[in-house]
Amino acid sequence: MIRGKQTLPAVRPGASYEVGYGKPPVASRFAKGQSGNPKGRPRGAKSKRPALNEERLKDIILDEAYRDITVRDGGRSVTVPMAQAIVRAMAVNAAKGQHRAQRLFAEMLAATERQNKALADEWLETAITYKVEWDRELARRERLGITDLPAPLPHPDQVKIDMETGRAWIDGPATKEQVAQLEVLWARREEWLREVECLERLLEAESDEAVRAAIEKDLRRTQKTLAIMDRLLG
Repeated sequence: MIRGKQTLPAVRPGASYEVGYGKPPVASRFAKGQSGNPKGRPRGAKSKRPALNEERLKDIILDEAYRDITVRDGGRSVTVPMAQAIVRAMAVNAAKGQHRAQRLFAEMLAATERQNKALADEWLETAITYKVEWDRELARRERLGITDLPAPLPHPDQVKIDMETGRAWIDGPATKEQVAQLEVLWARREEWLREVECLERLLEAESDEAVRAAIEKDLRRTQKTLAIMDRLLG
């Protein structure tokens, strides 16, 4: 039986350096100044430096801002996004008279309203420009007898502008897909109208109370569907 510490042969015969636990062979040891992991972290590591087109910090901020948390609202617990909880806490502190919270909340509110107004003004200007330019173009086509060009979508008559409120909206289809959907609805509407007329004739000719009740039920359901379609079609 061999007693005591066992060692492997040295790298070179006669060398004083012994190979064993904590003593790797000289040939396989890392050279001085050389990293033990020259390739660094594997691809996909979270600490990887972002590419030039990435804004990882923004993604992190947005993830945290819209992460749901549970807060107390009166006597109950509610789940809201982190951003909403922060704004609510700021508003509550402002209402309690904390000057810093009042200043921050007022600045945030003013900035939000400025941005909303800027977007509304831009949309209003776009709507007015679109309506005026297409009215001129359609008038030119009519004057020259041009009839083979496609109509604009949306049609300028469907661009509604309320100059008192500064509101602009589109009252009609704005894309070819929406036009196709409206055409389908109009076709279905004609079918439902014919169905109503048919049920009314059946009801007028029927004398059996049980059958009349069934027809009336179908008629009410069909009329309700038709009313919904009329609201969709404007």
